[in-house]
Amino acid sequence: MESRIQDSVLIVDDEPLVRESIAVYLGDSGFQVFSAEDGREGLRLFREMQPHLVICDLRMPAVDGLDLLRIITQESPSTPVIVVSGQGDMADVVSALRLGACDYLFKPLVELEVLEHSVRRALERGQLMRENLEYRQKLEMANRELERSLDVLEEDQEAGRRIQLRMLPETPLQVDGYTFSHCIIPSLYLSGDFIDYFRLGENRMAFYLADVSGHGASSAFITVFLKTLTTRIQRHYERRKAVSSLSPARLLASINQELIAMGLGKHLTMFCGVIDLVDNHLTYCVGAHFPQPLLVTHSSEGQEQVRAVEGMGLPIGLFAEAKYEDIEMQMPERWTLVAMSDGVLEVMEGHLADKEARLLDLVRQGHRSVDDLTRQLSVSGQVDVPDDIAILVVER
Repeated sequence: MESRIQDSVLIVDDEPLVRESIAVYLGDSGFQVFSAEDGREGLRLFREMQPHLVICDLRMPAVDGLDLLRIITQESPSTPVIVVSGQGDMADVVSALRLGACDYLFKPLVELEVLEHSVRRALERGQLMRENLEYRQKLEMANRELERSLDVLEEDQEAGRRIQLRMLPETPLQVDGYTFSHCIIPSLYLSGDFIDYFRLGENRMAFYLADVSGHGASSAFITVFLKTLTTRIQRHYERRKAVSSLSPARLLASINQELIAMGLGKHLTMFCGVIDLVDNHLTYCVGAHFPQPLLVTHSSEGQEQVRAVEGMGLPIGLFAEAKYEDIEMQMPERWTLVAMSDGVLEVMEGHLADKEARLLDLVRQGHRSVDDLTRQLSVSGQVDVPDDIAILVVER
């Protein structure tokens, strides 16, 4: 380390000859030197001049070297102190080092080069300590700023969560002999899965389950877009007293075009249906939703059948020319539709085909309510899940 003119040294020694000889030598070596003849004056100069290094004698009147060392290390831990003493007592050496002295030299100082070497080494240590302290202070400041940012983010997420929960429909909801129920379990504070069901005029109910790509706030934003769009459609039917049925395929095509135009880099899968409440007729469309929704039907003879619904379609928000197809079904007197997002597959073990088979078995065994399915999948209650989970059940 090359000596720099700004490197300052305070010499505290009650022996004038020793004090002056050290001062002259270090001054010639390029250091800025301050001198004090006793501990009290040395403490005053230390506080006033804030030197980079202190060299002090051990035995001095008023304030001795150990007291001075103790005060300096308390007030400025990054300031190195070299103790110089004519006493050869090992107990003094141990005491000085325990109090924070970086070196201990014995008088007489015959070769001042040894002192200079100790000074340079101590200044290097002091510089490193100051840099370390500065880094720690910056890190603590950054941590405090991060904590403040996290608090603000948590407040924003909590507000977003409350808004998202208010957007969800009532569960369970009973309408003219049909029951709609759902649950959403987010992997983060906000969910990219969304479920809605709502009346279209007097005799129709629309419903959908959407699974937005990704997680968190950016995906949750798309759910707000979906809610806004479907609310607009619902108001259109209410205002115009429309009697024509909403086409799920046209709805998915409209969402596809709007998502692509928004350029958010988000896409989603979706299962959407419209029920004619009078005729018990279901029209639905699948936009790459997986796993396939499961339909439970009961024949007039009381026989039960459980199967996956037909249709696959393309994801929404990826392909501008994507086409979607309506599938129509005249439903039996009793039926149940169970739709789940692909988050349920993430909490299951085995290969994909095994997971699909297990979901089918669960429904066949009678586990068809939202509460029952969450218990069977071990996702009920406050548990961490790797992906958002949504379950929608429509039953007549």
